[in-house]
Amino acid sequence: MIESLEKRFAFMEEGIKGVRTFEKIGTVRRVTGLIIESEGPEVSIGQVCSINSERHNEKIEAQVVGFKENTVLLMALESVHLIHPGCQVASKRNSNSVPYGPSLLGRIIDGMGRPIDGKGPLLAPQRDGFYAEPPNPLSRDLIAKPFATGIKSIDTFVPLGNGQRVGVFSGSGVGKSILLGMIARGSESDVNVISLVGERGRELREFVENDLGPEGMAKSVIVVSTSDQPAPMRIRASILATALAEGFRDQGSKVLLLMDSLTRFAMAQREIGLAAGEPPASRGYVPSVFSILPRLLERTGTSEKGAITAIYTVLVEGDDMNEPVADAVRGFLDGHIVLSRKLANANHFPAVDVLRSVS
Repeated sequence: MIESLEKRFAFMEEGIKGVRTFEKIGTVRRVTGLIIESEGPEVSIGQVCSINSERHNEKIEAQVVGFKENTVLLMALESVHLIHPGCQVASKRNSNSVPYGPSLLGRIIDGMGRPIDGKGPLLAPQRDGFYAEPPNPLSRDLIAKPFATGIKSIDTFVPLGNGQRVGVFSGSGVGKSILLGMIARGSESDVNVISLVGERGRELREFVENDLGPEGMAKSVIVVSTSDQPAPMRIRASILATALAEGFRDQGSKVLLLMDSLTRFAMAQREIGLAAGEPPASRGYVPSVFSILPRLLERTGTSEKGAITAIYTVLVEGDDMNEPVADAVRGFLDGHIVLSRKLANANHFPAVDVLRSVS
């Protein structure tokens, strides 16, 4: 009895030690373009802060993207027009927690994990793992089982393996989004995690109602960040979708991650890097683009806990397969499916160019 009480008191003591009795507040000093400069608070890269605009009685969320001497560099996750010098900046607790569980299925959320489908609050427990590390390379299982997509041209000529990471490469208007919807409906996955990054607003409803349909939506969770939203929100949508897929994988589900598109993820990181002062390199892409891409992609695939089969669309500028993002991504992925504009113009869908694709 005494031993049990001692354990309880020890647990309570540890909890009390973790309580913050005071909070350090920073102050906005300058806003230049997309960058908000603040003196304090004590934060780390990727952390979300709340900027309090007392003049307008509003709070704006922003993400830490860098530091310059004693100055914190932030980028807003929403409109910056209410921010002014003197606004108070406070770090947000649990800003990088990840929802998980079956209650996510059938829901549409944004890059912060907030529902946008009008179906009420998201009743899902939270866990850590937003910035999880990739699995140990030696703990990854070999890809030995096929993964049926339900698309005959892919399953016959460019078959995928369970846990494989594949890119769908094509120019604009060749049918990438339609192909993803067909795969989400017809694949053998238990759960689909779909990330729509930098899409036009009208395309979301078209994708949900026409491409995905009720059958596909029933086993899917969609993470959305439209093209009008700031670059950090587009980055968060991609990372959150990957973290959600990891959560379902850890629960034993056969998971399919669909991301449209990886190119817009790279463009968002380019926007952040240039605003933070990184030097531009090939076609304006900053060095951090080519370091963040493999960190994101390596989180999927096989692991000792299960497998995430991942399909990423890659928007090829000017149908040039050697442009920087497409060229880099081909080296990170396990295979690629090329869509042909010639086949699309002939109304042949899905426009899979079998001879140029690699399983």
